[in-house]
Amino acid sequence: MTRLFASVDLGGTYIKCAFADAEGNIKRSESVPTKSHEGAIKVLERMAGLITDTAQHVGEHPHAVGIGIPGVIDLHQGITKFLPNFPTDWNGIPVRETLEPKLGCPVYLLNDVRMATLGELTYGHGRESSTMVFLALGTGIGGGLVIEGRLRLGPNGAAAEIGHQTVLPDGPLCGCGNRGCVEALASGPAITGAGVRLLLGGQAPVLHEITGGDVAKVTTETMAEAVRMGEASVRAVVTKAADYIGIGIANMVTTLHPDLIVLGGGVAQMGEVLFVQIRKVLEERVRMVPTEDIAIKPSKLGPLAGTLGGIALAMKGGLLAEARR
Repeated sequence: MTRLFASVDLGGTYIKCAFADAEGNIKRSESVPTKSHEGAIKVLERMAGLITDTAQHVGEHPHAVGIGIPGVIDLHQGITKFLPNFPTDWNGIPVRETLEPKLGCPVYLLNDVRMATLGELTYGHGRESSTMVFLALGTGIGGGLVIEGRLRLGPNGAAAEIGHQTVLPDGPLCGCGNRGCVEALASGPAITGAGVRLLLGGQAPVLHEITGGDVAKVTTETMAEAVRMGEASVRAVVTKAADYIGIGIANMVTTLHPDLIVLGGGVAQMGEVLFVQIRKVLEERVRMVPTEDIAIKPSKLGPLAGTLGGIALAMKGGLLAEARR
């Protein structure tokens, strides 16, 4: 019988679980509300129940479980340290110790964006790359590094927080406490916030038409549509965000000279208006090494990058050897 592995994504709204084989063929996906306000232990109980229920549906127990955590963790101990967007305290929560007895199999933790990077490395564009930079452009901006075919994690799995590079000294305050981070300037909320200001200021008539003047409908998708319809003011906002992302990428290229940059997350779905400007900034700002051989691609796996990264994490046994490097 083919061995199955479980992938779990701990999100602020939902806990998502998928079972797949080693080739990345997903057999079943389920989800339950996170209800993070009830505290860490209740969330872990729901997670265990979700994994058990999914196992019953597929008729097979997982060989191992990989869990993506939206924050800082202790990889070796399987303990969460800091989840910035959760309302309750997750410092020192023994996730592995809590779940393994309930599930009867090994449980491995990894930061959620590093897990998506692992997914792209194992099942996506990374299979054809030696050194890759992965950026998840969404509500925040996270990152992951692959160096000579290995996911670079650092001592505590926190390597590659690319979104928290300073690209504008004295820029807006970021959630991390720094100012002028790429995330503060070019994340989904940063882009849509600028779009809302244009809408309310009467400077984006096309966006107004698309959204019916409803600020709740200003998203990166509706803004991208406005750009395609010729809205110059919205294009300027997106171009400026792409400038900041491009500067961050240029810094990574100067440091690592990767052969591949992969952009995932909802903001990356804005498409050409984003990618063309990022390429332009990269070529303008990197002068020490050639850039024409560096590919910039959207994620091959899209929203499944994290899911398949969890499968790879479970399959590879937690990547602890890489974490010690």
